Amino acid sequence: MTRIGVEPSLSDVEELLKQKGYDVVRIQNEQQMDQCDCYVVTGLDSNVLGISDTTTKASIITASGMTADEICQEVEQRVQ
Repeated sequence: MTRIGVEPSLSDVEELLKQKGYDVVRIQNEQQMDQCDCYVVTGLDSNVLGISDTTTKASIITASGMTADEICQEVEQRVQ
């Protein structure tokens, strides 16, 4: 199952992704940054969760200016 990491402030996106069958986890700390296939972040802070040196091979989607539906479509495209 595809695992999606979501910032805690994006609860509407989290719920919609769960409805679509994704395994969704809230990103709480640096250790979680290697456990997901894709991440959705607010984009309000370029230093996600205060972590400036994290490297991941997963896709990162910046939610700024996007609706929950648009974000879900982007997730679906990137995890195919």
